Amino acid sequence: MKPMSIPARTFIGLVLVTGFASILQVSNEDVTTNLGRFLCYLSLALVSSGLKVTLPGVTGTMSVFFLFILLGVAELNQLQTMILGLSAALVQCFWGAKIRPKVLQILFNLAVIATAIAIAFRAQHSPLTAAFGNSVPVMLILAATSYFMANTVPVACIIALTERRPLHTIWKECYFWSFPYYLLGATLVCLISYINQSIGWQFSLLVLPVCYVIYRSYRLYLGRLETEKTHVEQMNSLHLRTIEALALAIEAKDQTTRAHLQRVQHYAVKLGEILGIEAMELEALRAAAVLHDIGKLAVPEHIISKPGKLTMQEFEKMKIHPLVGAEILERVDFPYPVAPLVRAHHEKWDGTGYPMGLRGEEIPLGARILAAVDCLDALASDRQYRRAISLDEAMDVVLSESGKSYDPHVVAVLQSHYKALEEEAQALEGRKTRLSTEAKVTLGGGTAAGVERVSKDDYVAQIAAAGQEAQFMLQLVKDLGNSFNLVETLSVLAQRLKAMISFDAIAVYESRSGQLIPAYVEGQDQILFSSLEIPIGEGLSGWVAKHNKPVINGNPSVEPGYLNNPAKFSIMRSALAVPLEGMNGVVGVLTLYHSRAEAFSQDQLRILSGISAKVGLCIENTLKYQELESFATTDHLTGLANTRSLFPRLESELGRAKRQMVPFTILVCDLDGFKQVNDRFGHVTGNLVLQLFSKSLKENSREYDVVARLGGDEFVLGIPGMAMEAVDEKVQTLSRLALEAGIQACGEETVSLSVGYASFPDDSTDSDTLLAEADRRMYEMKKLRKNPLSRMPSGEGRAALVH
Repeated sequence: MKPMSIPARTFIGLVLVTGFASILQVSNEDVTTNLGRFLCYLSLALVSSGLKVTLPGVTGTMSVFFLFILLGVAELNQLQTMILGLSAALVQCFWGAKIRPKVLQILFNLAVIATAIAIAFRAQHSPLTAAFGNSVPVMLILAATSYFMANTVPVACIIALTERRPLHTIWKECYFWSFPYYLLGATLVCLISYINQSIGWQFSLLVLPVCYVIYRSYRLYLGRLETEKTHVEQMNSLHLRTIEALALAIEAKDQTTRAHLQRVQHYAVKLGEILGIEAMELEALRAAAVLHDIGKLAVPEHIISKPGKLTMQEFEKMKIHPLVGAEILERVDFPYPVAPLVRAHHEKWDGTGYPMGLRGEEIPLGARILAAVDCLDALASDRQYRRAISLDEAMDVVLSESGKSYDPHVVAVLQSHYKALEEEAQALEGRKTRLSTEAKVTLGGGTAAGVERVSKDDYVAQIAAAGQEAQFMLQLVKDLGNSFNLVETLSVLAQRLKAMISFDAIAVYESRSGQLIPAYVEGQDQILFSSLEIPIGEGLSGWVAKHNKPVINGNPSVEPGYLNNPAKFSIMRSALAVPLEGMNGVVGVLTLYHSRAEAFSQDQLRILSGISAKVGLCIENTLKYQELESFATTDHLTGLANTRSLFPRLESELGRAKRQMVPFTILVCDLDGFKQVNDRFGHVTGNLVLQLFSKSLKENSREYDVVARLGGDEFVLGIPGMAMEAVDEKVQTLSRLALEAGIQACGEETVSLSVGYASFPDDSTDSDTLLAEADRRMYEMKKLRKNPLSRMPSGEGRAALVH
């Protein structure tokens, strides 16, 4: 047994007094009543007390002799049942015990059993039992429930007091699972009592096999429970080792904290033991001490390793690490509260800390311990911005902050033990994991891709090159602003670059929807590079776009799209890529490729870097111009060509038809019933009908067909090469598309389609005349639809349209 506190000793004393009183209360009862039955039950109880199992997580056992206690409650007097229960409890304490129990433990167990039996007899004759007409099943259920509670709760209480663990956790995990067996026992005793009344009490001998079945059920359940517990412990250990590996990553980023985590862990755990925190809290402190800085993974390395004091902006960034660390650890699902300690380890006693501004005992005790020892060890360690001070001086600083930054009680205990803890920490210094961050790798002397080869250039040549470079920059800046056509702009760029930098291929990739799309490609492997679609962050050019940093003499074969693809082979062996940055970030990447390895120099990288901003702005402006131009010629609702772009397109296609002497047909379509859609379903649904119909028109037209929205619910199609006999089929298709759009948007047949047509050369040779004629025929068709007499077979209707 662990050393007991005063509350634990007091509780044991109360239990012993209560148990002794329960025995004295029944000492005057006759033990010889139904002596044969009593002796039989006593023998069976003694045998069943050996059928015991070890409870998980505590130093205790449980047997199945409770069945005979319930049988005694039903058929014996209280003294006989008391003798039966106490005798079986004594046998359970000594039978097969690996550790001989102490006298106090035995007396406590006997007192608990005596009290539980007395309470079970009281429950059997309680007013609640009388309210149910003294029903035997009700009496036994109440007796079993009362005995279970009186037997398990005191044991769980003393375990909680001596092992400093939560009472409800111990009772739920170690005892509550057995409650259904007590109810099953009450059911069996009720059945046995009824049978005994018919054939005699000797039938009770058959209870022993039932006891064995319950015992085996205990063993199987607890075995499975132990297996699950072992698995959980293994998973928690794996989680802890994984997070500790991340903690080592912090050490790799900040070499000044190499021993800090292990030292803080030792200080914190020892201090927690001295302060007497509970076992679960101590395990949480053990994990939090080594993981409290895990959130620094989210802090930029230049802030962590800065050789000087942080600016206010840098400190604001640093202050996120307790929150990030807690969020990381909350995903681990530890069986003890680690995340709250990490979140609060920078809170201060007076409420001026971060991130939540907690004060006093609002801060978890583990976090208060962690804050004090973290400061002590940090002051006694070298940092980038200051030298270490002595341990005594560091302790004086911590003392000066007692009651301000740190819990005064924690500081007082730390002051009493810090020298002894320091000696223990130094003894553990050699056992920690060390990273090979200072190792020197001598193998692999060849130059890898992206590693610059340094050469000595002639100074005269450098001066001449500088003059040419300045002239080149001036001319390029002048030429790039001469056109709003993206291809023309990039073509000029490629020509100018060729005069300054030797390359075999150039590719300018445009950033669009998370991918790099080739906007301009020229040179060898043009078809190959034109086919690439590079996700941002992948490959050479994708990495440049994501990180906004150049790459010199990179490996072109890592570009996604032909990486390790035998069908796509490039002779390019080196690449020079720079990000093209606009006003709102990276808009693309300029990449030069060369068939020779290590083909590019730092001077060439400097040239590209010097023009990259100008090129990026030109691309951004050109794209904005194209977007505005598209808005001017495109209907915003449907995405089709609008009226402004319709007439030039019709003129162009008609001119081509005249030159090639092929037919050219114009169809004018109008949605019948569209006004009723707006009236019944609203304009949002009406817009949806227009969008669905427009999408279908686009999908059922060729790339060079003219598809435009004339206005409202009228649409125009210009179809080159359509013969007269194909018009009828096209009209049917268009009518079906309109019907489907209405059904999809409204859930019923709401719209139909009236179509008129005119064709070159049969109807006219002028686009305006053709459009007017098609419009006139469309209105004739609309009138036929409105006229009830026009409900003729579909073939006649189409004939009326096309003639």
